[in-house]
Amino acid sequence: MPTLSRHLRIALAVLLAAGLAAFASAQEQEEAPAFFELETVADGLNSPVQLVSPPNTDRRFVVDRAGQIWELTDDGLASEPYLDLGDAIVELQEGFDERGLLGLVFHPDYVTNGRLFVYYSAPLREEAPRDWDHTAIVSEFKTVTPESDDAQRGDATRVDLGTERVLLEIDQPNFNHDGGALDIGPDGHLYIALGDGGNADDQGLGHQPMGHGQDTTSLLGNILRIDVDRGWPGYAVPADNPFVGDPAGLDEIYSWGWRNPWRMTFDAAGNGDLYAATNGQNLWEAVYRIQEPGNAGWNLLEGTHCFDPDAPDATPAGVDCDLVGPHGEPLMLPVIEYPHPANQGDAEHAGISVVGGYMYRGDAIPELQGRYVFGDWSQSFGSPAGQLFVATPHASKVQTGTWPMDRLAVLEHFILGFGEDSEHELYVLTTDNTGPTGSTGAVHKIVPAETTSEDGG
Repeated sequence: MPTLSRHLRIALAVLLAAGLAAFASAQEQEEAPAFFELETVADGLNSPVQLVSPPNTDRRFVVDRAGQIWELTDDGLASEPYLDLGDAIVELQEGFDERGLLGLVFHPDYVTNGRLFVYYSAPLREEAPRDWDHTAIVSEFKTVTPESDDAQRGDATRVDLGTERVLLEIDQPNFNHDGGALDIGPDGHLYIALGDGGNADDQGLGHQPMGHGQDTTSLLGNILRIDVDRGWPGYAVPADNPFVGDPAGLDEIYSWGWRNPWRMTFDAAGNGDLYAATNGQNLWEAVYRIQEPGNAGWNLLEGTHCFDPDAPDATPAGVDCDLVGPHGEPLMLPVIEYPHPANQGDAEHAGISVVGGYMYRGDAIPELQGRYVFGDWSQSFGSPAGQLFVATPHASKVQTGTWPMDRLAVLEHFILGFGEDSEHELYVLTTDNTGPTGSTGAVHKIVPAETTSEDGG
């Protein structure tokens, strides 16, 4: 089994000690507010990270980090995987790993063309530096050809492995900070989230002196935006990407300055806002609302705070950040931020690893309407205690600063991801293990709480 980097081992030890000390009394599941509950709709998975519903269908698919995509039916998981990439991904570490099958999104015309896109961590390719860890792959697949003239490719129950079209191969120096989220924007383009290359502080093996977050000549540490309907057999670059025609950055980059964007989603209300959560270093977790291309600040900032990569355990004292990137661009600030346990102070909530969610646009739970539902992996590494959060946008568009947030529940599980179905109802994906092993992975739907009348009806 590959060993953790020295920086990461130290960071994990700090987080474990701080989490256990600050949350020793929070090991039992916290009672959820009366207006909702979690209904388990699938279990027996390894490490589920995402649930996706293809456009214009009621189908639901679950992404398991171990390499499989499963269809979720009314009776649970289908008997066979919809797509099995278990033989294509890198061998995963059972104790803890951030690699694997990490992202899935369906083409807007999936019903007729059967196209889908995935992100997975493959073994290191021959062209990569020999001491690096693996190669991230973004590929397109198509479903099997229908046997009936009346059927559409979107009706298929499995993907044709032979249709893989590799769009991007991105060499990764370390096993962590893969990012891996995919989504299709209102513009029809494919958005791809990439971490900074791993290790810690945007330093170490494979990192440039300035770090990947601010190095726009590297694909790492960015959210990319590409046109998958042109440029065959590859892809085209949208002409309005910020660095098109500018040697200061790569054409594919849409937003830069990211440490590890763990899940990103577009608001289904149609306003085009992109929400991306990013895991902090040792002090702060954050979620950003992206309305235009820009610099999220890593590793100049950790959330809204100045960051010193040589002293990551403390916000630099007496430092006033310029909030300006290396190209003279203003740095984006998050709409949601909360501290780590060791840094909690007077803050009401704390956590160690943010998990991005969705702006709720469903109808089943009015109390969540127009609010951003997200989570935190766990209160500590010691035992599973994921936190379910909700944040409320400011009532006035002129208000600035981070949004107020509330904790909805503490679960007896590690939270890995969220999902949204065709009705815009939400799901929470969990496991009881720190790494991709076993079969404790489960999918829970957020549903209205059952009410019981006084006569028991």
